[in-house]
Amino acid sequence: MQPVCPGRLPTGVAWVVLLLVLWLWSREATDLWPGGTGPSTGDMAAAGRPPQGELPPAHRPLGEALPRRLDIPGLDVRAPVVSCGLDERGAIDPPLFDQPDVVGWYAGGVAPGASGTALVVGHVDTETRPAVFNKVSTLKPGQKIRVVREDDKVAEFTIEDVQVPARDGFDAQQAHGPRRSGRAELRIVTCGGAFDAARDRCAASVIVSAYLTGTTA
Repeated sequence: MQPVCPGRLPTGVAWVVLLLVLWLWSREATDLWPGGTGPSTGDMAAAGRPPQGELPPAHRPLGEALPRRLDIPGLDVRAPVVSCGLDERGAIDPPLFDQPDVVGWYAGGVAPGASGTALVVGHVDTETRPAVFNKVSTLKPGQKIRVVREDDKVAEFTIEDVQVPARDGFDAQQAHGPRRSGRAELRIVTCGGAFDAARDRCAASVIVSAYLTGTTA
């Protein structure tokens, strides 16, 4: 199933509502891509992926701990994290529209830093100003994302690619499934492309893929 951006709601927020296949983010999800080096991008525009050897090696996964804050140093983002569940349609129930600077973490899946793929989502903008993930499409491979956890550890992720898949032909497993078995991975998902007013939705999504490469206490 593909992410759906319901458009600029009465508050003017562009928000990605991702219809979930729950097993993509279960603790057994790492078995979906055994031994793979990552899915092919297909019609997704991978933004400047360097040769794999230029990226640091993966750090062993951490244990489970709730995320408290997500930092993206390259964008000056320091955002509190709230847990999100599913609504009656099976979509992520996002942070409130009056909290554009808050990141939502899908609590039915893997905690950031633990083995598997953790999923976080966020607003793009409001009627008056940019929101937390407004500039995530400008991120590049090699840049860092840090998650401060409840166990006081900071999980540091390295971005390996940024993709902008079109809505047509979207492959949720390809986009959100784990890239390599046994890693701790992180996906940031938000709206992308131009806003299609006639169809009241975003034309694409932005998916930032990162993996755990370090940790500090």
